[in-house]
This record gives sequence, C-alpha cells and structure tokens, in this order.
Amino acid sequence: MIYPGLHANPVPLDRDQHRLLRLRFDRQDDARFAAMNACFVVGGEFGDACKEYPLVWVRAGQDEQGAPQVAPFAVFGLARQSNLCIERGSWRTQHQPVIMRVNPFAMAHSGDQWVMCYDASSPRFSLTDGAPLFEPDGQPSALTLDARKQLEQIERDVERTRQVGAELLRLDLLREMRFEAKANEGSAITVDGFLTVDDARLAALPDAEIVALQRSGALGLIHAHQVSLSNMRRLAQWHLERHGAPAAAPPATPAPQP
Repeated sequence: MIYPGLHANPVPLDRDQHRLLRLRFDRQDDARFAAMNACFVVGGEFGDACKEYPLVWVRAGQDEQGAPQVAPFAVFGLARQSNLCIERGSWRTQHQPVIMRVNPFAMAHSGDQWVMCYDASSPRFSLTDGAPLFEPDGQPSALTLDARKQLEQIERDVERTRQVGAELLRLDLLREMRFEAKANEGSAITVDGFLTVDDARLAALPDAEIVALQRSGALGLIHAHQVSLSNMRRLAQWHLERHGAPAAAPPATPAPQP
C-alpha cells in the first residue's frame, strides 16, 4: 500500500538497478513525521493504538466496483502539518502505526502482483553507508527479506481492515462527528471532517448482526475506536501548550493508495 502522506517517491526495488543501495540506521525521517497530523492504521494494531491516539474513520474514495470506502486513521494533531505526538524530536507515545515503522519501504500493486518499493526521497538511503539491501550476488539481503515479510503482513491486515470498513458502511453505523474543547478565555478548539461509530445505531442492530460482528473481529475494533476518542482531549491540551490558540483546520487525512 502506498500512503501519499508518507511515501513521497516510491520506486520499485530492482536487484540490478539498486544492487548498491543501503539503508542508514543513523538517520530518520523526523521532519516528515513531524509534519504528519494523521496516519492510516490497520485493524491489527487498534488494541495498542487506541491507548495513544484518537482513531477515526475517514472517507477513502471508491473501490473497483464504485462502492464507497472508509479507512481508519490515528490522529496526531489538530492542525495541518502539526504532529503533537512528537516533541523536541522524540515521540511522546509508545506505539507508532505499523506503516510508519516499516517506512521507508512500501508495497505497490502491479497487475496481479505486489512489488516492494523504497521511498527514493527518504534521507535514510545511501550508496556508501548503512546496511545493504542486496547481497553481492544480487539476492535480497536479510534486511530486505524481513522488510518484505512485514509488508506482506501489513497488506493482509489492510485487506481485513477494508472489509471491516465495508461492514460499517453496509450497516450504516458511521456518522459525521465534531469534536469541541474549550480553550483559553472561552475560545474553542473544533475538529471535524471525520466519522465515528454511532452508539445508538450500534445498539439497535439485530442480535444476529452483533454476533456476526463479534465473530469477524469487527466488534472489538469498534470498541477500541470508541475508547480511543477520549484521547482527543489530550491532543487538545498538547495543542494549547504548543500553539496557545484554537486549531486552525481539521486533520488532513490523505487516503492510502493500492
């Protein structure tokens, strides 16, 4: 999956063209992360992510059949290009979304195959320093094989997450939501443009639908999403500490691309 907010210049890895490419562990994409106020998350990490971030759903275009899609995002900040979870170059949170942890690698769909890519814009790649991506004989190094294994697992989880989103839409469980918190001198911080599960609609579902959600694992993700929304108030406090003023814009959440 290529995520526009993270992968600026994804290039398919080629054993001939990129045989000398190396990954530096003494450099990070700190500037890019600091400018991200939200990031796509997969269902498998909801249990950890809900303790750290508000998890919301956003509209993510249409699938190949033209049906609407939604995607879950972890919110890092209440204004564009503001990651409140990074302070003085360090993360305040213990968990970071899996696609950020496997960065600067990604998967792209080419025909009926998945192709491993690297982000050519990342400062972590070098031709002289760091761990090699390929062995001298052109075979992928242990680093590359491990990254590909992680990416394949993420892609499987992405598909399961899409199925959960499709179920939420089918059952009409999502609603537009606005978050408001009082700021200094009575002004308010307002964030909107995202979707949450409607408690009343969920409670009104037939028992058979609840059982189906439970068996598919979707009900656990719904509960983690609901619990996570309390983290909005912590973000509001961090926003005031950093900016001293209400948020200027809702979270920017570019949709992930296959």
